[in-house]
Amino acid sequence: MPAVRSVLVVGGGAAGCATAILLAEAGVQVDVVEARPDVPATGSGITLQGNALRVLRDLGVWEPVSAAGYAFDSLGIRAPDPAGTLVAEIPDVRTGGPDLPATLGMSRPVLARVLLERAADAGAKVRFGTCPTDLRQDATGVDVTFSDGSAQRYDLVVGADGIHSWTRSTIGIDVEPRGTGMGIWRVHVPRPAAVERTDLTYGGRCYIAGYCPTGADSLYAYLVEDVQDRSGLPQAEQLAVFRDLAGAYHGPWDDIRAGLTDDTPVNYARFETHVVDAPWHRGRVVLVGDAAHSCPPTIAQGAAQGLEDAAVLAELLTGAEALDDALLARYTDRRLPRAREVVEASVQIGAWMLDHTPPSEADVPGLMRRVSTLVTEAP
Repeated sequence: MPAVRSVLVVGGGAAGCATAILLAEAGVQVDVVEARPDVPATGSGITLQGNALRVLRDLGVWEPVSAAGYAFDSLGIRAPDPAGTLVAEIPDVRTGGPDLPATLGMSRPVLARVLLERAADAGAKVRFGTCPTDLRQDATGVDVTFSDGSAQRYDLVVGADGIHSWTRSTIGIDVEPRGTGMGIWRVHVPRPAAVERTDLTYGGRCYIAGYCPTGADSLYAYLVEDVQDRSGLPQAEQLAVFRDLAGAYHGPWDDIRAGLTDDTPVNYARFETHVVDAPWHRGRVVLVGDAAHSCPPTIAQGAAQGLEDAAVLAELLTGAEALDDALLARYTDRRLPRAREVVEASVQIGAWMLDHTPPSEADVPGLMRRVSTLVTEAP
């Protein structure tokens, strides 16, 4: 019998849904509250590497994920020259195992819908437009008050509410993300036939210019620059800036720019990072995903690490007969070293670029080999 009978998951993102699915399938009563009013309908793409795909398969969503996404097994490196010359094609490590692709790109809203629907099918109760406003806990449970005025008691609360987590601050963990000095533009556009994997260009007007196919007919493209306050720009000006920056890159980028329209949504975000030190819980409230650690997207491991959190936490909760401090401490002990190393690697790559460290001194290949070795192992 699981160590808990009732669990509240705060946040319906990847880590929250994964936690809800695994616990509900074990017979736990699970409520998921999500502040957004509904399943997101718009957004860019997401790059999922093998260790993320491994967890998604365990969640029972590999079939719809693989059908909706675009899988590939190599990474291209292009030069910031007038031809967008392909200078290297690097086989990707299949970190999820030989029976899964190395990488899969897909639409973030599609992934969100797949996971939320799977959580509901597993028996979790999902409530949109709702968030907790108060948590009060004692030795046997947590009393939660919600924004709609309702209240309920749970054996455990899982904070999966993202990088600026309300849950984290409410339980007295005063760690806040810090900016790394970079900002990223993202757009979702039609996929040119020539784009069959992620290609990255380092240098030129931006630190990184890249793209990832997200389906048979779509991709998301991104440009990484020095962080700036872009919050006040209207959509038309955001698109104009993206077009201007993207004009420095060629090869498939010429077709990507041609796919931009006046209605193409543009997203701009700051790179932020943090890692909560042990423990990741206070009493009967525990953190997963970006609430516990945030990974800049330079190595595409943010969602993967959150999914791994969910898998480990659910394994411990469903494999024990009672919830105690030692069980939740074991969760942190298993996840913190791995998550910290991945986050630090992502931050280090960005730091090398910001410092204009010569390629001969920036051991990016060595660092990526260490990360690949790390995430190839089950969490």
